[in-house]
Amino acid sequence: MKKWVPAALDALYLASVWIAGAAILVMSLIIPWGVFTRYVLGSGSQWPEPIAILLMMVFTFIGAAAAYRAGSHIAVTLLTDALPSLLRRMAAFVSDVLMLLVCFFVLWYGARLCAGTWGQSIAELPWLPVGATYLPLPIGAALTLVFVVERMALGAQSERPIVRYEAAPGRH
Repeated sequence: MKKWVPAALDALYLASVWIAGAAILVMSLIIPWGVFTRYVLGSGSQWPEPIAILLMMVFTFIGAAAAYRAGSHIAVTLLTDALPSLLRRMAAFVSDVLMLLVCFFVLWYGARLCAGTWGQSIAELPWLPVGATYLPLPIGAALTLVFVVERMALGAQSERPIVRYEAAPGRH
């Protein structure tokens, strides 16, 4: 069990990075298309803006979970760095507990928001339920929750040694 948990969390992290990266890449392609159709062709497409907003939600909430795990999120550590070791560990614990609370809040109310708006549709995209556009909220919160628990149990990912996973015997 010891080896597969970090490997699974690494895979979840990499999937989050790739999903967030793909979202921003596709968004960067969609927005110029919307500008081109509006100003060059004279009749703007209706779909680029709502799709770009949805992709920005994916990038923001899934990418934030990945950034949290990597330790590359915004963190002001001026005060905690000046604390003695015991107080620094206590502050980190309190911070992790507060992150858990925020994750549970966003997961719970984000899921309720999705469920409550699932029957509505977006005017420009009638096939897309409004609730689906809010899915990045609870998904990102769940990912962050997993990464907070990982941090509390195993320590910060950025401070652990890099583990090389070998292929199973017979696989190359």
